[in-house]
Amino acid sequence: MGALKYAVVGVVVVVVVVIALVLLLQTPHRAPVQYFGSPSGYEAFVPNGQTVNYNGDIDPVGDLILPNGTTIHNVIWDGQYANIIIQNHNQIVQLNNQFVGQIDPINNQPYVPLQDLYVIKGQVPIENTTIGGQTYYVIDANNINPANIAEFYTYYKWVPDFVVAINTPGTYAAVIPGNSPVYDWTNITGTVAYQTKIYGQYGSLPGGYVLVLPNNTIISYGVNGNVAGAALSNFYVPNQTYNPPS
Repeated sequence: MGALKYAVVGVVVVVVVVIALVLLLQTPHRAPVQYFGSPSGYEAFVPNGQTVNYNGDIDPVGDLILPNGTTIHNVIWDGQYANIIIQNHNQIVQLNNQFVGQIDPINNQPYVPLQDLYVIKGQVPIENTTIGGQTYYVIDANNINPANIAEFYTYYKWVPDFVVAINTPGTYAAVIPGNSPVYDWTNITGTVAYQTKIYGQYGSLPGGYVLVLPNNTIISYGVNGNVAGAALSNFYVPNQTYNPPS
């Protein structure tokens, strides 16, 4: 009986070890959390339309842009807003497919591709993980205060400039009035200004905003009211009107 008892215990131990090893092999390798960006600055997650199955969830993949414009690729957004980001990005893609190539009736220039971005105020918690041999950087969104997350969209080539601009002291946001000459400008600034107004007719995508930099450069953009953290309200509910220098 004693020998049988020890044999059973041994089998149980072996089974437990095997199960633990299987679970370990199936679980993505995860490194300790790091914090990217500035405690008082802004970073942005920019989805690229790809998704990945991470810990049983379908999460969006994209880039993380730091306050100085540095871009980190292969970033996963995991946690709160993951599904909303996928849906909102798909909406921007659909609108681009519908409008890009058509002509802006105000300035007679072709519409251009717009890109959504998700701005985070403060540092971003990041874990390194390896899935299928590919290294990813995972944003642990559940550890970010939702008040510190807001969605914007602008011309895709301006996204790094947008992030640098909101981190530049002296930059402010303003509303473009409906009779503004900005809409008549025959450049991308004028086109995007009016294009965001058009996109604003589809869902919660109001447009007609600009970032005004200290050197008077402006960046046209729109917002998404579905992801609008209160800590960034000065960018999506501006209290100033933009009047271009004469």
